[in-house]
Parts: sequence; structure tokens; C-alpha cells
Amino acid sequence: MKFTDGYWRKRDGLTVLHPAHFQDSVPAPDSLTVYAATRPVRHRGDTLNAPLMTITCSAPAPDVIRVTIEHFQGLEPRLPVFAIAESPADVVVDDTSITSGALTARFNPGENWALDFLAEGRRITGSGWKGMGIVDTDDGESYVHEQLDLGVGETVYGLGERFGPFVKNGQSIDIWNEDGGTSSEQAYKNVPFYFTNAGYGVLVDHPGKVSFEVASEMVSRTQFSVAGQSLSYLVVYGPTPADVIRKYTALTGRPALPPAWSFGLWLTTSFTTSYDEETVNKFVGGFADRDLPLSVFHFDTFWMREFSWCDFEWDSRVFPDPPGMLKRLADRGLRTCLWINPYIAQRSALFAEGKAKGYLVRRPNGDVFQWDLWQAGMGLVDFTNPDAREWYAAKLRGLVEMGVDAFKSDFGERVPTDVVWHDGSDPERMHNYYTQIYNQVVFDVLRESKGEGEAVLFARSATVGGQQFPVHWGGDNSSNFESMAESLRGGLSLMSSGFGFWSHDIGGFEGLPDPAVFKRWVAFGLLSSHSRLHGSTSYRVPWDFDEEAVDVLRAFTHLKYRLMPYLFGVAREAHLEGLPVMRPMAFAFPDDPAVTHLDRQYLLGGDLLVAPVFSAGGDVSYYVPAGRWTHYLTGSVVEGPGWVRETHSFDSVPLLVRPGAVVPVGARQDRPDYDYRNGVTLRLFEPAEGRTAVVVPGPAGADSVFTVVREGSEIRIGRAGDALPWRVQFGDDVTDMAADQDSCTLTLR
Repeated sequence: MKFTDGYWRKRDGLTVLHPAHFQDSVPAPDSLTVYAATRPVRHRGDTLNAPLMTITCSAPAPDVIRVTIEHFQGLEPRLPVFAIAESPADVVVDDTSITSGALTARFNPGENWALDFLAEGRRITGSGWKGMGIVDTDDGESYVHEQLDLGVGETVYGLGERFGPFVKNGQSIDIWNEDGGTSSEQAYKNVPFYFTNAGYGVLVDHPGKVSFEVASEMVSRTQFSVAGQSLSYLVVYGPTPADVIRKYTALTGRPALPPAWSFGLWLTTSFTTSYDEETVNKFVGGFADRDLPLSVFHFDTFWMREFSWCDFEWDSRVFPDPPGMLKRLADRGLRTCLWINPYIAQRSALFAEGKAKGYLVRRPNGDVFQWDLWQAGMGLVDFTNPDAREWYAAKLRGLVEMGVDAFKSDFGERVPTDVVWHDGSDPERMHNYYTQIYNQVVFDVLRESKGEGEAVLFARSATVGGQQFPVHWGGDNSSNFESMAESLRGGLSLMSSGFGFWSHDIGGFEGLPDPAVFKRWVAFGLLSSHSRLHGSTSYRVPWDFDEEAVDVLRAFTHLKYRLMPYLFGVAREAHLEGLPVMRPMAFAFPDDPAVTHLDRQYLLGGDLLVAPVFSAGGDVSYYVPAGRWTHYLTGSVVEGPGWVRETHSFDSVPLLVRPGAVVPVGARQDRPDYDYRNGVTLRLFEPAEGRTAVVVPGPAGADSVFTVVREGSEIRIGRAGDALPWRVQFGDDVTDMAADQDSCTLTLR
């Protein structure tokens, strides 16, 4: 929300007050409270009829400082609140400053009001003249805002899954979950967190609507504001983007580790297409006959009868034997996923049950909230009611017991604000937060039923903490290159917001993709965290496009499965450290100014650079950071830093390996879940002087650890782990190692 009319004036109908005088402070062992008058205090008379702002700083974790700005403190606490995991921090407090680890918040007690944030001897940002503000409108509404300085060349990333420009400078963004597709300023996954290339991140600790003006109102500041009488935000010091994300996800939750099978290829029935078990078998058989290894078959919306979503009952007209069908698919090595949402249609028998038991959200007068959007007369499950959560979970457990392995937890954005919640939650705060409870209920059912490490969702909406329940996909895109690019921007923005795993609809959701679009999207999709073929009114089986599409899908599916020892190691890193599987270039190379705005390429893990092709003819331009990078598919070398222009056939894509990387490559290409250690190949690329450690994941944590040490022209590779055959590849040279051999030595020529 904008409050100013140019630089000096305020907008009509607003009264805005700012800290003008450091009145006094109250230091405590772990906090500092500062009282600020909103006008200069020259004598006692100036303290009369003058609002006082209270600013409290504390340290919820090392290198993290929370700032809470308050006007009136008499309001009752409002639900929901984000779950912030605090951890002990060494805190130093005096009359004007508080220090947590390497981060200090320091107030200026002089005439010029200021709150500066300093890290390791330098100022990284701060709130200066008219930065903090309390706002009253002529309509009786109140707001609190803060403005943090942006330095010259400082760029902002994150704020959830946003499909517009990757760098947020110049944008006005409302954190408000909407079902707006991928071609608008709206987003399914809104996260009031950003980081900048100056080495810090900011989380606004408010689950409702937060308005951001990123260098768009005050062009040298990031402003954020909320309705009410208080605003709380956390500054997280890095100094690198990776450090910021590690510390942010330590506060808000790290992703669960998805099962290895979920990294395989998913095929869906698509949305409104006509299908039954015969159709499913035809598709599954067609994939098998063409050596296209599927991992998951997903049943989209119409596994249930029309007008009955969600009653969690199979449509018996087309699926007369669901348990038998699920078993037959499992016998073919397939996992299954079902579409669900949190809406209960009036025709569903569950509507009357939910209404009678108080499990559906109600309006202030006691009526069940209903509308005809999506499903006729639908109501909304009130997940703030523990009994409603258990009621909904029990329906899902029945499906899991039947043989279902995963759920696509769709929607969660269309949450009304003119309602009353069972636990008394504030409707404005619950609008975004609803998805967190919804996805946790679904995820917990799978985790409890399947076991730790076996739960996975395909979720659409999210907020802060949603990264704990992977995987999320990018929502309703279109079947063209422009939408393919906007999908990638959305994913990179989400990865910049603490999410570790992400996917998208290969080929686009709306419309029928041109064969060229489909084939280019296949390469992008199989070089993403998770890979799903899905559409709206048309199937996404490759032979519906052309025979080359079959070959392209086979090549990239085989490639991904061979890369699983590397990818699953990256997935573990996301789980343990919070680092995303798909990493923006600005995240991975913060010291290279050339990567600041790059949003058509990314790192897959720490060592693979991917530049999807967004043209039918295969023309692609991408940037290569410093060093000798190697094309994974051809072995040719590209010297960076600099821009590269290439033309790629449909079975190729720029996939470059970082200099000095050791990439473990698996021995199988028919499935994503296997013992990655058995027959693994260590591929060495431009080996650097010194030591490199590589962990190849094994079952139940029985990993193999390889060390690669280069000294001059000699390279020594050693192994600690179970006795299994392995090999080393350096360029075109391959050295096979028997199961009882734990080391080998190569000599550079």
C-alpha cells in the first residue's frame, strides 16, 4: 500500500506519524525496548497529546534480530501466527544497540532518528528518516509500515512464487494468495520474505496481507506495511544468499525429504479429458512399450463423480474396482496419486455431515459459507477445528489403505474473509495461512501411513513454512514458450523464498502445445526437481505430438534417472540445510554482477547449469560464470565468464558441469529409486587441486563416501562404504573398479 504523494507529501485522507525523537530505552538481558516520540521533544509540554511508538528488538536466533513496531498495545493477540523456531543466541545489549552473532541493530539517540543494521563492521541496511510509520485513515483504518534502505546496485529476490520479473525492484506486491494462473501479478504461493544481494534477508512476521513497495514508492527503499497497530519483522544476516536461506529455513522449517520414487516421471489423466481404467492401462502400456519408464500415475479431478468433489469416492461408472486397479498398477511398478481439494460440494454426502458436525466454515450469522465457484454450493473445511481435521484425514487414510501413495492437494487459495473460524482466528490472517494447515493435514496422513521419508504431495498453494511439505507445483500455465519462461521465473522466485522442491506442468496446462513447445518443455521438466506431464483438455502422452517427442522424452527420462545419485544427494542437502534443488544464478554466484537479473537459466544442485531452450529452432543464449565448464552431453568445454549462443536439437539442452565437480552417475535408467552405489560412475570434470568429497546415497543411510584428491598431475580416488563395483570416468577414459577395490590413481596427461 502506498502512503505518499511524491517524496514530501502524504496521500489525501491519511495521517502518518514517524519516530522523531529517541525518548529513552529499556535494555534487558535478551532484548532492547526503545520509546520514540513522534515529534521533537524540546520541553515537557511537547510530551502532551503526542503518540509514542514502542520499538522492541530481540534475537530469536544467531545472526537474526526481530524488530517489533507498536502503536497501541491494548489489542488482544490474533491467530494464526507463523511457527518460528527460536534457538539460543549470544546476545549483547546496551542502551542503544542489540547484537546477535554477527548482526547488530543500533539506534541513533541523537536528533536524527535512525535504526541501522550492521554486520561485521559494515552497515547493510537501516530504517532512517520517515522509515517507520503509523498510519490512520479518514475511514478509521490503521496501518504500520517500515522502510529499509536499498544501496546502490542492491537487488531484491523472493516474496514467494512470482511470475513477473525475477528481480523485484520497482514492483508493488501484495502478499495475498490468489488463484490467478501464471500470467498475472497474482500468486498461489505468497511468502513475506525476501533476500538481497547485500547479504541479508527480511521476514515480515504477519500471516495475513502484507504490502511491499520494492523501490517503487521510495525508490531507494523497500517498504512493507500491514493493517493494525503493530508490525514485526526479522532481519537475517548471511552473508551469502545460501547462508540467509539456511538461517531462514532453520526458523521456519526445513523441507521433508521426498521419496526417491517421486523424482521419476509422473503422468496424469489431465483435467477434463475423458478417461477410465482402459484409458489408464492404454497409456501405461504405451509408455512401457516405448521404453518410457513411468514412476507415478496421477488421477486428476474426475476420479470422483462430477458435482461431488470432494466426497473421496471413486466414480463407479468408470472405475468399478478401484482397489483392484490400484493393485494392478502397483504390480507394474507404479505409484499412484489422487487429486483432492479442501472444498466440499453440496451434492457430496459429506456436505450434510460436515454441516451437522460444525466442520465447515461459517458466516458470522451461523450459516455455512457457500458459493458456486469451482463446485456447486461448495463449503470449505474448517481446518482450525481439530475434529474437522481428523474427519478429513480419515477420508484420506481410507484411500491410502486402498493403495494410494500420494495426493495432489490442489487449491487452498480461495479463502473468504467474511467468515468465522472455529478457533477464533482472524479472517484476514487466515486467508494466506489456511493452506499451511491444509497441506500439513494431508502430508501428516501420508507420513503416518507410509513412514518417514515416504510422504510427498503435489501442492499448489503455500505460505511461510509451506516448504516443509513438498512438493509444490507452479499452477495453471499456458502451452507456449512465454508461459514456459514465466513458469521458470515463478520457480526461481519460490526457490528464493525458502522452498527446496518445485515442479510445473510439462507442456503447459491450458491449450494444446505445439510439438516443438512440448519437446523443449520435456527437457526443462526432466531437469527440474520433480517432473509431471499434465494438461487441461488434452492428454500429455508424447505420441500424441510426434514420434520424435517419444524419443526426446525417453532420452531425458533416462538422463534424469542416471543422475539420481547426484540429484538425491542434492535433495538431502535441501532437507538438511534448506538449500533449494534448483538455484537461481544470483543465489549461486553472488559475487558475479553479470548474474543479477538472469532468470532463464539455473543451477540444478551446486554443480550443473541448466539453460532451457525457449525456441522451436533451438537458438539459446546463456551466461557461463568464470572457469572451464563442460557440456555434460557432449564433453565440449566452454570458457567463462561470458555469454554463449548455441543451437540445440530437441534431444539436447545446455547442461554444463562446474569446473572441479565430481558427479556421481547411476547405473540404471529404468527407474529413479535404486541402490545408487551399485555400479556408480564418478565423472570428474576439470579436477582442481586439493580434496573433493562425494557422498553417494545408499539405502537406509548406508552411504558410500568417495574422496578425490589432486596433487599436481596425480589424482587419487578413495572409497569408504559397502563393497560394490564402481568406476571412474575422466573425459573419454573409463576405469572399472571391482567390488573389493577401494582406491585408484589417475595420472593427467
